[in-house]
Amino acid sequence: MIGYVTLGTVDLAKSGAFYDALLGTLGAKRFMEEPNYFIAWATAENEPSLGVTLPFNKEPATVGNGNMVAIALETPEQVQAFYNKALALGGTCEGKPGFRPEGATSGFYGGYFRDLDGNKLNGFCMVQETEQ
Repeated sequence: MIGYVTLGTVDLAKSGAFYDALLGTLGAKRFMEEPNYFIAWATAENEPSLGVTLPFNKEPATVGNGNMVAIALETPEQVQAFYNKALALGGTCEGKPGFRPEGATSGFYGGYFRDLDGNKLNGFCMVQETEQ
């Protein structure tokens, strides 16, 4: 259902480098780019994408309270690696990888972080009881 998500940035080059490295771990590449305005990544042109942009209205980019982009992954190990990569690139922790709710042993497994502009993201997967 989701076609793409766009996040605001105050530094397109810096944000571009962050997402090149982070989304590159998932096989995503830049597939759309408008210099000094917008960059988008996807694993294929017809798949959902993530983009960063300098705001069209020329006002400073700000983060939305309660907004978050969730990246679907396959395993808890991928969630951990994605989260670790985000932090290594300068992202900040918003919730270490683990099951939600805390104490669960199956179901939703996610790790939360903020990018260089403060946008909140997470990597997540669904874990069945038998997968552990």
